[in-house]
Formats: sequence, C-alpha cells, structure tokens
Amino acid sequence: MPRHRGTFKPDHPEPYEVSRSQIQSFMNCPACFWMNRVKGIKFPGMPGFLLNTATDTLLKKDFDKYREIQKPHPFMERNGLGHLVPFKHDEFETWTKSLQLGLRVNHESSNLIIGGGLDDVWHDPATGEIFVVDYKSTAGKRNEESTGLAEINLNGVYKEAYKRQMDMYQWILRQKGFNVSNIGYFVYVNGDQHFEDGMLDDTLNKANMKFDVQLISYVADDSWVENTILELRDCLHQDTCPNHADSGFGPKGDKQCEYAELFDGMQEHKLI
Repeated sequence: MPRHRGTFKPDHPEPYEVSRSQIQSFMNCPACFWMNRVKGIKFPGMPGFLLNTATDTLLKKDFDKYREIQKPHPFMERNGLGHLVPFKHDEFETWTKSLQLGLRVNHESSNLIIGGGLDDVWHDPATGEIFVVDYKSTAGKRNEESTGLAEINLNGVYKEAYKRQMDMYQWILRQKGFNVSNIGYFVYVNGDQHFEDGMLDDTLNKANMKFDVQLISYVADDSWVENTILELRDCLHQDTCPNHADSGFGPKGDKQCEYAELFDGMQEHKLI
C-alpha cells in the first residue's frame, strides 16, 4: 500500500505521515500548515545548511566510535557524564534518518504517523534509562570581556523550536516503550571566527576551523505533544483555512505570520 504523505487525502486508507518539523510548522502558523498540507501550496523553502549537516555527521562519527566499544566518550567524562555511554541498539541507524521518518510511531487515536530523525541517544547501563541528544552548530559572538566566545544558552524565540524538538523525540521514544529521561542534552559546537588567526593549511589545500564545544542540559516537557497532535489532525480535516498566527514571528516573537503580512499587502494593492 502506498505511503500517505505529501498532500493530505482524507480518504487514503493509510495513516498520514507527519514529521516533527511539520508539527513545528503547524505550531508556527496553522494557516500556512493547512495551505501546504491540505491544498498542496508550495511555500519558498530555506536553503540547506550543509555546514551544519557536516558538523552533525562528524559528531556522530566521534560518538559512534565509543558506541561500538560501549564506553563513554572523553567529552562525556569531562562533563560529568562518565556513567553514560552512546546507546547501541539495532534500530539506532534507522532512527537517525529524518527524510524517512526513521524514528516513528503510529498514533492510533489521530490516525497519524509521527516521526523524524534524531541525532543521538545516550544510555545509562546501570538503570536502563536513555537520554536524547541533539547536535547544534553556530558561530557566536565574543563574551563581554572579549576574552573568548560567549557562552551559548537556550534562550530566544527560535530556540523554542529546539526545545520542542527534544520534547517530541522523548515522547516518541516513550510511545515505543523506552525508559526515557526527562533530561536531554545539546552538544553545541561554536565556530571560532574571533580568536583564531586563520584556517588555511600552509602546506596542503586544506583548511581547519576550530570550534568551542559546549554541553547544555535541558529538562524537557512532552505534556503538550498529545493535544497538539489532535489539534493538527482536526486542522487537516478542516474545509476552510484557519487564521494565520498573529504572533510568534520576528526577533522578539511579537510579529504576525510573515505570509499573512504578504497576503494582506497583495490584497491591499488588489494583486489577489
């Protein structure tokens, strides 16, 4: 039976597949989500952040070495997590494949398949508890003293989506029967463009970029997930477009949906 994805078809016999990023899109603006998923309207996409993908790939290689031998990575030990090891599981590689919704669960009450692709999972062999781990990349500012890079935190409007991503993956793993800790970890690599003299190798056509690395713990809360999925299901079955979000956009999160502003401007000038 063909998978039910892309444009939503109410009479399709298979559960509809909803990615973690689509749930975030619904939370950002139900109208834009509805236009895209129900009517098939294509919105301009963001270019791929290939450098971020590269750092994710390299970090996974680092932790995979210790996943194989079931020992903590020295980075974990330096950050007081020597009791944990990278989780080794038969389905782990599948879980990391976001385009295939590798980490997925069939949410029967909504008739939706909810999924995504996570970066990593760490494990406490003594308790059986697992910890969701997400890799992030940035190139930050100097600190106030200009002695080093400023410490990264999870404050800010756009970083709320990072937290919800962690919440969601914990929820999915719990639905699959795992003993999941509320604590998740962000491994944040911060490109140093301020305190390095350059990056080109003197003898080879190679370049090396130095990163500070920071571990940020986050106490997740997946209590919002169930109701949001049911609201998303109801949105998919609506005959008319819901209202655009009137907040949540802009640097402070106090602006309306940017597409609502665009559509309002086009109507004002009789372009639509």
